[in-house]
Amino acid sequence: MSSFLSRLAVTAAGVPLVLGLAWEGGWWLLALAAVAGMIALHEFYALMRPLRPVVLAGYAGLILTLIGASLGGSQWMVGGFVITLPIAFVLKGFGDTRAPVAVSVATTMLGAGWVGLGLAHVLLLRRITEHGRLAVFTVLIAVFASDSAAYLAGRLVGRRRMAPTISPGKTWEGFFFGSAAAVFVAWIALYRTGFMDGGRSFVLGVVIALIGPIGDLFESALKREMNVKDTGRLLAGHGGVLDRIDSLLFSAPAALYVIMAFGTT
Repeated sequence: MSSFLSRLAVTAAGVPLVLGLAWEGGWWLLALAAVAGMIALHEFYALMRPLRPVVLAGYAGLILTLIGASLGGSQWMVGGFVITLPIAFVLKGFGDTRAPVAVSVATTMLGAGWVGLGLAHVLLLRRITEHGRLAVFTVLIAVFASDSAAYLAGRLVGRRRMAPTISPGKTWEGFFFGSAAAVFVAWIALYRTGFMDGGRSFVLGVVIALIGPIGDLFESALKREMNVKDTGRLLAGHGGVLDRIDSLLFSAPAALYVIMAFGTT
């Protein structure tokens, strides 16, 4: 019960803040993404510390990726991410760790790509002409609703484990209710807007419903491999920031490319 109440309190305080800054967009949303991204990336590198990531290079890559997405779109976003590689290699050369270069640099790139590119796609959603607010609101609320419904259903009626070797707490019942919540939110938000309306809103909801849990399981697999339960304690019952946004980091890119596939950017 205490875990549930702490999750509820964090959600009640955090969701309005996130949605308010997403509504404003621009530098406000960039600042939110940068702060959340730096904390999440710190948590990831702490989790992967035995592999000796080049932390400063990852932070630089994250910021450059986000700035590129916010100011220049997808091309500059990719450029910001790619430059992480030479920065990581150079800084690794100045370091005194004995970890293999391939392992250290690859871990650095994984963190910068997972967190940086994931959040950068949230910024790209907000940049969609005319419908940026609607797009980013729909994706954020669908992901939040899916996570919450999956958690509640798993706690209340969950019986069948979805991936017992990766995340024993995930259940098929939670997945079903979470998926239903994501599809419902996307459909209600978009079906009569002229943007991703009708069947396209249903497709978007299904994609978010399917991809979000993969992001969650991806983080769970990393934590299990490193023998860690949560990546942090900053958000109380939610764990760390990375625990809170893991689904979004996979869902935001998928949602953007579904929207692009329908030619509505």
